[in-house]
Amino acid sequence: MLRRSFLAWAGASGLAAAGSVAAFQRWQEVTPTLRFPGRDEGHFMRDLMRDGRALPPPSHALETDVAILGSGIGGLSAAWKLNKLGHKDFLMVDGPQPYGNAAGGRFGELEFPTGGHYLPLPSPESVHVRDILADLGIIQRDPYADKPYYDERFLLHAPEERLLYKGKWQEGFIPTEGVPAEELAEHKRFFAEVERLRQTRGSDGRRIFVFPTVQSSDDPEWGKLDAITLKQWLEQNGYRSPTLHWYLNYCCRDDYGSRYDQVSAWAGLHYYCSRWGHAANAENGTWLTWPGGLQPLASGMERASGVKRVGGTVVSLKQTGSGAAARTEALCFRLENGKPRSYLVKARKAICAMPLYVAERVVEGIREMGYEPQRDTPVYAPWMVANFLLKRFPSELPHAPLSWDNVVYQEPGLGFVVSTHQDIRVTPPEKTVFSAYVALSHRTPASARRWMVTATPDELLALASADLITAYGAQFASCVERVDITLRGHAMAAPLPGFRSNPGLKALRELDGPILFAHADLSGFSVFEEAAWWGCRAAQLAQK
Repeated sequence: MLRRSFLAWAGASGLAAAGSVAAFQRWQEVTPTLRFPGRDEGHFMRDLMRDGRALPPPSHALETDVAILGSGIGGLSAAWKLNKLGHKDFLMVDGPQPYGNAAGGRFGELEFPTGGHYLPLPSPESVHVRDILADLGIIQRDPYADKPYYDERFLLHAPEERLLYKGKWQEGFIPTEGVPAEELAEHKRFFAEVERLRQTRGSDGRRIFVFPTVQSSDDPEWGKLDAITLKQWLEQNGYRSPTLHWYLNYCCRDDYGSRYDQVSAWAGLHYYCSRWGHAANAENGTWLTWPGGLQPLASGMERASGVKRVGGTVVSLKQTGSGAAARTEALCFRLENGKPRSYLVKARKAICAMPLYVAERVVEGIREMGYEPQRDTPVYAPWMVANFLLKRFPSELPHAPLSWDNVVYQEPGLGFVVSTHQDIRVTPPEKTVFSAYVALSHRTPASARRWMVTATPDELLALASADLITAYGAQFASCVERVDITLRGHAMAAPLPGFRSNPGLKALRELDGPILFAHADLSGFSVFEEAAWWGCRAAQLAQK
């Protein structure tokens, strides 16, 4: 498919025959490495349960006071907080991929993200995030001031973002050049409304939109936003601008993996209205980023926690005993050359830091905890992240310089980020990595997952490279040395209308027993701030 797509593009672009053939031949040499984090373990567990088979008997048992089951941001935050509270007897079971959606990779010396790749400056309400960043030295001074001082190595520097619109790059993500005045007026009106909503409080005195979301206002009047989609809210409020609609749809696909005609208006507005953290040494709206995405931050949390990690995936978690004698027992396994080896983890408390679509199959008695899987499990959006190792930078159009984040005015791609952007040497590095993100929101989640499994490497590469080919044309293929594609079939929970009143999520959030939950899914969508909140909260409950 890539070859057919590329040749069609080349013909439509009027490329010289020799150049088209050379680029086509270059693509023939590129065979992407495909990674499906958790697929083998997930399919093994599915088949095990479907066929009624049992794991081989556990080879050994591990004893600990607190077991943390999952090594994503929720689990790492729980480990970090336990250590800060002076609690040292805890153990982490990694799950199928260490660091989960915060994982990254590398081509030699060049790091790249395979999941999340930035963190907005935390607002004053996100004390838990500021605590973590200060402990890791990322916030260097005044962590609880209106404008903390950050380590400048991690503050995103200019040029930050650009958009390819009608064949020209322009600064920023929302189209402005060549856009009619009436559309620009709508842009201005929308962002003025965002600024108003940032400062608005409900009848209970709390801000409408904050991180963590459990501290947002429960005013029923503002809760009505969770009954409609963001697109419906725009239409009800007279926003008609095609460029504004495209931009807001892009942001929902970027943050939630789903289109704006599917995402709750509450979640869609929260995207803008909750993020207003400042820094003493950076402009408003600046982000924190690392070449390896969030993995360097996750690794720092792991080191600061001192947690002992063991490889493996939980297949069942249950409470044993009752009252003061209550404990937990997790049956875990590892696949070694396709063969399972199992072991037990016994603990006083277990922090279940795994996605809910996994927890519903793993936690025995989850219905008795108030969670009904068929009713309460979120819809999960699939993602694809493709990392292109470039042996040289492609030539740029003259309109705007290469930025950290580069977006093309089309779907389903979300553009690409540049791993070496934070490298501020006078002479740019010879090689770099372009990380292209694709939210498969043009398909239903189920059909997207089926496509991910059945698509050929050429078809996956065609979709992954679509934005890059649009941006650079035939020259891009000749710059590529290697491609690594990560496919996440259940990448993130989608905050669809009604997610704020989900009774199962509420029940799990309020649990205080031998089994505790710590995952961003408890909030209904996947972001660092929410995962960290639930991890810290679970740690506080577990150490009692």
